[in-house]
Amino acid sequence: LGIIYVGKMEVLTFSPEIHCFSELLDGSDGDEEEILACGEDLELNPFDGLPYSSRYYKLMKEREELPVWKEKGTFMESLLHNQIVIVSGDAKTGKSSQIPQWCAEYCLSVRYQHGVVVCTQVHKQTAVWLALRVADEMDVNIGHEVGYFVPFESCCATETILRYCTDDMLQREMMSMPLLNSYGVIVLDDIHERSVATDALLGLLKDVLLSRPELRLVILTAPHMSSKLQNYYGSVPCIRVETKHCVEVVYSCSVQKDHFLSALRLLFEIHHSQEKGDVVIFLACEQEIEKAYQMIRQEQSNLNPDLGELIPIPLYPTKQDLIPKPNQDKQKCCQKYRRKVLLTTSFGEPLIWIKNVTFVIDVGIERRKVYNPRIRADSVITQPISKSQAEMHKQILGMSSSGKLFCLYPEEFTYKEMKLHPPAKIQESNLTSMVLFLKRMDIAGFGHCDFITRP
Repeated sequence: LGIIYVGKMEVLTFSPEIHCFSELLDGSDGDEEEILACGEDLELNPFDGLPYSSRYYKLMKEREELPVWKEKGTFMESLLHNQIVIVSGDAKTGKSSQIPQWCAEYCLSVRYQHGVVVCTQVHKQTAVWLALRVADEMDVNIGHEVGYFVPFESCCATETILRYCTDDMLQREMMSMPLLNSYGVIVLDDIHERSVATDALLGLLKDVLLSRPELRLVILTAPHMSSKLQNYYGSVPCIRVETKHCVEVVYSCSVQKDHFLSALRLLFEIHHSQEKGDVVIFLACEQEIEKAYQMIRQEQSNLNPDLGELIPIPLYPTKQDLIPKPNQDKQKCCQKYRRKVLLTTSFGEPLIWIKNVTFVIDVGIERRKVYNPRIRADSVITQPISKSQAEMHKQILGMSSSGKLFCLYPEEFTYKEMKLHPPAKIQESNLTSMVLFLKRMDIAGFGHCDFITRP
């Protein structure tokens, strides 16, 4: 990492891959210059003691328009008087970026006497992007006041007050620090993803909260999980973040025989219609992501240049790689329309951060590995997605004024074939590593840990 001194702060420069990752998903051009405020009565940032920049006030206006913002007063009051707070809301309401910042404000108000803030994410890419975004919104330096630690990479310092990490990294940290004494607030995000590490943290933190009455636990989840969490933790406050969706849903007349080719055919039809807006395609598996990426790039040369350019962006939920940087001539690209096409699976919804998504194509099925304890091996199964997953795919268009969701299945397929919720990963995974982790924590077995869903 190089260090460049500009104005009031030192800025850590990152690799081109991380810069491209932030630029592509945020939709910014990266050329905006930051103008520092001048005058004697400058407002100081309480986190670093330096004057706020003009960009801070610009981003503050955007933050105040997020659906979660109007719940700030209720949340801060609940966090002050309760050890556990549940926040349930739809996708793209600003929960993951704003609530950890409010928790940092809470820790600042008590002068960090109980510790700092840590926020878990299921995906590495999400943890990195959120840390970059939140550092920008708080007007502080990434790697200093705000940082992240993910597998094989750490960008934190001793003065870091807000840390984003993957759930498995926080679980690993518990082996050396069982009570997590360095944290005053722990935020568990994307609980509805039901990863093995997140389910384990939900159970283990129950005992930690009893040992540390000053510790605060904030749980961020989709609405369908809120009642289950309240039954699990007892009488705890639950804040509901409301948002309105203006989405047109178009169902197919029948189940598509080849959902993959149907999705790509629909993509090119949308592109030829010349309607503006980026596209998200939910495919069945990660092999289809790679295949679609290659086919879109090959077909690019056959498209009418007047239609603009299709930019496929693969988002792999299980891979740890950042987004590949497209080789584009910037001057040439500025002269024509560029439409981003995000390719992911049904579990890739948290990876989507583009603001102007106008079209979503959902194939309605998923192909994933499920551990079979009888043969002690993974089996690949293909089945319909759940109703809650289909609903979250629709919520991606919540920020769009005229979004369209294309479901490549009939409406009755939703009621007859789809289950209500996806199964917990802890019921479909090889739990050998989890057993070893519990032994390391001096827990005899699964029966001695209060899991929200029994393994």
